[in-house]
Amino acid sequence: MDVDLPCKLELIADLQGHDERAWQVAWNPIKPLLASCSADKSVRLYSYRAPDHGCDTVAFSHVGTIPTGHTKAVRSIAWAPSGNTLATGSFDSNIGIWEREDASDSEDARGKVADWECVTLLEGHETECKSVGYSSSGTLLATCSRDKTVWIWEVKPDADFECMGVLMEHSQDVKCVAWHPSEEILASASYDDTIKLYIDDPSEDWYCFSTLPGHKSTVWSLAWSPRGSYLASSSDDLTIRIWKRVDEHTWKFVLELKGHERSIYSISWGAGRATSESLGWLTTTGGDGKINVWEINESPSSKGPLAAKLLASTSGAHDVNDINSVSWCPRPDHADMFATAGDDGVVKVWRVVCQ
Repeated sequence: MDVDLPCKLELIADLQGHDERAWQVAWNPIKPLLASCSADKSVRLYSYRAPDHGCDTVAFSHVGTIPTGHTKAVRSIAWAPSGNTLATGSFDSNIGIWEREDASDSEDARGKVADWECVTLLEGHETECKSVGYSSSGTLLATCSRDKTVWIWEVKPDADFECMGVLMEHSQDVKCVAWHPSEEILASASYDDTIKLYIDDPSEDWYCFSTLPGHKSTVWSLAWSPRGSYLASSSDDLTIRIWKRVDEHTWKFVLELKGHERSIYSISWGAGRATSESLGWLTTTGGDGKINVWEINESPSSKGPLAAKLLASTSGAHDVNDINSVSWCPRPDHADMFATAGDDGVVKVWRVVCQ
């Protein structure tokens, strides 16, 4: 760990249980639940709470496992904004939509999460589904695949989904989809080294309105800033690029970050302990097993250059294993907490502690 940095990373939970590599972690936006998915075809659920007696350490406990029934690895998971529905994307090309049998309470009388049921199975991708994501309204679901396509689904009542568009803008495997935090703007990242941005035109359906070039290799991950005025991307080229929205449909490259020795597989942008000039905290991780936490700041006028300050860093966070996913907790009372998932099958929860 870098001792000269202003903050440090404190490991607060080491959650084991997956039999194979853990691909992704996802925090429930409403309830104190953390989900993880794995090559073992399961989703594990953990609840968390602050213990009694004035202790500020957050306690995690395993409260359920969803077998899923997918025939291959579960690569991606995403919660709906309601917190009552979970989507799973699998290497078997299908997307499962899961709801709890009793959604009126987060736990049953035994303290365990109620059973989850697959209410819909979405088919259409020709090969591995790599990423799934709900829009901020919960009315749209995006999925992407090794088949080079991005699908947009309309979420209807009674677990009914209608495909609104199949977007074939990328020339290679699509690695990630990410919705803008408040608008219906979708971003996708690909093995073709580019980022695509999409919107819905009432007269022409969904279409790509911008391509963001610049990375020199596969773009693995995308993260919107909490207020949505910036987009970050990470790549095989060992860089993180930050793009600023300069008008309604125009995004400009404004900052490049470095600090990893191998592919940067996952990034997450959280609110952090924000000041008036802070755009939040950006966490990056990947094949070198390192975690970096950056504070991103803009000038008071918002017209000056963007600045990044490395707050905390640790190496070998999952021993010698790659880290596949990082995600900030969205709950304001835990804004300094994030989770990671690694090739060791372990999910770890960290807290940023500053002097």
